Amino acid sequence: MIEIIDLHKSFDDQKVLNGVNLTISDKEVITIMGKSGVGKSVLLKNIIGLLMPDRGSVLIDGVDITRLDPKKLDKIREKLGVLFQGGALFDSLTVYGNVAFLLSEKTKLSKGEIRDRVMQALEDVGLKGTEEKNPAELSGGMKKRVALARALITEPSIVLFDEPTTGLDPIITSSIHRLIKATHEKYGYTGVVISHEVPEIFEITDRVAMLHNGVITEVGTPEEIKSSSNPVVRQFITGSLEGPIEVF
Repeated sequence: MIEIIDLHKSFDDQKVLNGVNLTISDKEVITIMGKSGVGKSVLLKNIIGLLMPDRGSVLIDGVDITRLDPKKLDKIREKLGVLFQGGALFDSLTVYGNVAFLLSEKTKLSKGEIRDRVMQALEDVGLKGTEEKNPAELSGGMKKRVALARALITEPSIVLFDEPTTGLDPIITSSIHRLIKATHEKYGYTGVVISHEVPEIFEITDRVAMLHNGVITEVGTPEEIKSSSNPVVRQFITGSLEGPIEVF
């Protein structure tokens, strides 16, 4: 579904991605982990096409999006749903308006069809009855749920989650993780999650990729990552320094 090949990205003199290689299979959920500031969100933005690499390729369904003109790139983006870190809801729209936005702007569905889709999406994320509320009336966890409903409303084949539980307490974090698992089982999308929630994230992901020093240093199942002898991985998942390790 997604293939990242020798991806490089710098900002001024700061090299962020230094040859990332990663293959993401159809319908799997993969979590990209790493220390704050290592470029996880930059990598995600390259997958979406919001940023273009200095060198390298991003293939979605075999198409290199780094070589597409804007019109063709927009067509590829129709396959993508994105849950941004802050939720990115429109404050001027109700919950219903936020979730319906893409269907209203990008499709020719009737108002009745849009309403049916929106109400089902809200029910899927446990927010039935909130459609007339404004974002200012919602808790942080509810905002993330609305954002997830909006990301899923077009039934995308790929959903990208940028730190979906940042700033949420452990109970709400757990509920968002269960929601991602449940919606993945229902919709069957390919999921890419940026997260640092260890070990909770291991319960919902098929594989984990560790980003460090601009490259993917290790990829494996949650069990393989938990038993890894790689000092960078060990430090991250235990939250402590174990033996000699490169200073970040």
